Amino acid sequence: MHTEAIDPPGIQWLRVSPKYVQVRLVEWALGNLVLIAVMGLPLVFVLLGWWRWPPLWLAIAVPAFLLAVALWRLVLIPRQVRAIGYAERDDDLLIRRGIFFQRTMVVPYGRMQYVDVAVGPVERSLGLCTLKLHTASAGTNAHLPGLPAAEGAWLREQLSARGEARLAGL
Repeated sequence: MHTEAIDPPGIQWLRVSPKYVQVRLVEWALGNLVLIAVMGLPLVFVLLGWWRWPPLWLAIAVPAFLLAVALWRLVLIPRQVRAIGYAERDDDLLIRRGIFFQRTMVVPYGRMQYVDVAVGPVERSLGLCTLKLHTASAGTNAHLPGLPAAEGAWLREQLSARGEARLAGL
């Protein structure tokens, strides 16, 4: 279900690379493996007889619950990546994300102070990058992950040029 607040009429959204799913899967695996391993330690200690508390059912329930939540998040990752998009308009850039809690951010070109491209090790191996937009507002968290590196570099130059042109017009 689409609403006009999230999907303004006449906007053609450009999507991020499908390879970004792999980046998110690596982040998911690293974070959840550590969390489940740490939260599973009480179960190991109870089974070895080193601890009497927590009760066995609780020592099993906590890691099992975390595993269920982790698997649910795993199922959502491909859909979350497909929900990320951006659109260039004459005066601003729109960035869209979210499945359940959708968000569309509008960043006026004239408000951009600088545009940054960041690349992590997993992104680099897949030829992807993250575009970060910095404005005068400290609360702005405008970033666009999962762009192909060439597209990210081109978009950085394009947005910087548009920002300078709009700023000069003030």
